[in-house]
Amino acid sequence: MHWNSLSKKEIKKKIFKALNQNINYDQETLIGVPASYLDRMHFYSDLPILKEAPYLLTMINNPNHIGCHTLTKDKSEEYFKGTQEIEIELIELLATEVFKAAHDSVDGYIAPGGTEANIQAQWIYRNYFQQEKEALPHEIGVVYTQDAHYSMPKGANLLGLPNVIIKVDENRKIDLDNFRTQLIESANNGIKYLIITLNMGTTMFGSVDEIDPVIAVLNEFYFDYKIHIDAAFGGFIYPFTNPNNPLNFSHPQVNSITIDGHKMLQAPYGTGVFLIRKGWMSYTTSSSAKYVSGLDSTLCGSRSGANAIAVWMILMGYGSAGWTDYCNELIKRTENLCAGLDALELKYCREDHMNIVTIDAENFPAHLAEQFHLVADDKENPSKYKVVVMPHVTMEILDRFLNKLRLEVWVNE
Repeated sequence: MHWNSLSKKEIKKKIFKALNQNINYDQETLIGVPASYLDRMHFYSDLPILKEAPYLLTMINNPNHIGCHTLTKDKSEEYFKGTQEIEIELIELLATEVFKAAHDSVDGYIAPGGTEANIQAQWIYRNYFQQEKEALPHEIGVVYTQDAHYSMPKGANLLGLPNVIIKVDENRKIDLDNFRTQLIESANNGIKYLIITLNMGTTMFGSVDEIDPVIAVLNEFYFDYKIHIDAAFGGFIYPFTNPNNPLNFSHPQVNSITIDGHKMLQAPYGTGVFLIRKGWMSYTTSSSAKYVSGLDSTLCGSRSGANAIAVWMILMGYGSAGWTDYCNELIKRTENLCAGLDALELKYCREDHMNIVTIDAENFPAHLAEQFHLVADDKENPSKYKVVVMPHVTMEILDRFLNKLRLEVWVNE
C-alpha cells in the first residue's frame, strides 16, 4: 500500500477549498433545505483559531453527507459537493490501498460507527437473498463466532433473522468441527442462505478469523452465502502490521468490510467506515427518499461530513509509511508487555500483529485491574482482563504495570 503524506498546510488548503465549494448560507439564498451552520449563539464561526483548524471549521459549517457518494457521485446533494468529493477520495484510498480492491470497484461511506456498518452489511445481504432468491427470513442465517461484536445479534434481531453462533477454541480460533455441526443444524432448521461475518480483531481478544478454512467447510455444503469482514478494531492496524493479511478485496469471497475510525485511527467518536463491492448498495436504496438528490442507501441517512474530513486528515497527515511506523511502534510495546507476562508465567491470549493482550483473571490481582483500568469480559464475574496498547499507553506505563505485577508475584511466593 502506498500514499504520500501531506503537510498541514496542504491539508488545510484542500479542506478549505472543499468548504468553499459547499453551500455558503450567508451568501446564497438557500431557503428550502433544513440545514445551516451550527447554532451561532453557542458555536462561534469567527474565532481566529478556525483559520488554522480545518476539522473544527468543517464542524461549524456542518455539511450533511446523506447518501452514498461513491454510488451517486454527480447526483448527490450539490450543496455539499466539495466535502463529499473528499469522502469519495477517502473511500477509494481505503478500498484500494488498504484493502487491495481494484480501482473504482468499491462503494462505501463514512458511517456513524462500526455497529451501523455491520448492520448495513446484514441489511444488504438479507435484501439480496429476498429479492434475488425469494428467500424467507427464517431461511437466512446470520453466522458469527462467540467472540464477535454484539452488533451481530443486534442486527439479526432488527432484521428478523436467526442467529448461527460458532464456538472458538482456547486460542480464539474458529472450531471447524463445531462450524460443521452448526451448519448441519442450520440446514435441518430450514436455513438455506448465510450472512457470514469474520473478525479482524475481536473486541475482547483482538483475534483474527481465518477465511480459507471457513470456505473449505462451506464447500462441503450447499448453502448460498456472502462474507462480511468486521475489521472495526483491526482495520486500521492489522493490514499495516501483517502484509500477508488475506481479509481484503483481493480475496474473491470477501464482499464487504467494516472499519472504525474512532478506535485505532483516533478520529472523533461516531466515525465508522463501510466498504462493499460495486453493485450491492442498490439493495438498500430507498425510492421513498425522492427529495434527496441521488436517493439514499444508508441505514443512518443524514450524517456529518466532518467525520469524513477527520479520517482523511489523519491518513493524509501520516501517509502510508508514517501510519505503518505508527502501528509497528504499538506492536513493539505490545510485545514488550507479553515478554513481561511470559517472565511472570501469567497466562494470556494475543493475536500476532495485534495490540490487544487478554490476561486470565484466575491468578491476576483484581485491584491492579481496577488501578490500571483493564476491561473485564464480564464486569460481574470476570474471567479475563483486557489490555489495549493505544498511543497513550507508553512504555513507561507498561513498565510500571509490569513492576507492580512483579511485586504481587514476589509477595505471593
